[in-house]
Amino acid sequence: MSQSRVQLNYWAILAAALATFFLEAVWYTAFQKPWLQGIASTREQLMNSGVSPALPYLTAFAMAAIIAAAISCTVQLTGPQTAVRGIRVGAAVWASFVFTTFATEYAFEVKPGLFGINAGFWLIGMMLTGAIVGGWRRKTPSGLRAVVTESRATTASK
Repeated sequence: MSQSRVQLNYWAILAAALATFFLEAVWYTAFQKPWLQGIASTREQLMNSGVSPALPYLTAFAMAAIIAAAISCTVQLTGPQTAVRGIRVGAAVWASFVFTTFATEYAFEVKPGLFGINAGFWLIGMMLTGAIVGGWRRKTPSGLRAVVTESRATTASK
């Protein structure tokens, strides 16, 4: 019987998504003025755009959860599940996908200030996510752990 190498820890994914969501709120509050200048808009214009204010927040949370699940899978498939490994995986995934995509986009849009704000957030956010999903392993019931350990010892001695 084959057991999947990946076991999603939904509590860790939820915690990582929430942590990233709150980090995003703090980050964009701190960089609100240059970010608004970078998108050539004002807070009032965004609030009066006709788009429900809930939509961007729901989207941000849902995407943070998807990223957390993807980083969790990558950590589990590529080595030991630790917080440090999660941070490294988060940084590697960021460098491979976010940095490269944003660098191309902002080079054509000629918006270097936005690149630092947006890509910088995702670097820190993905490393935070990696630390949480990498460091938070599911606890197995002690009885089950003993059975698994005994089964492995029996298999190894054959």
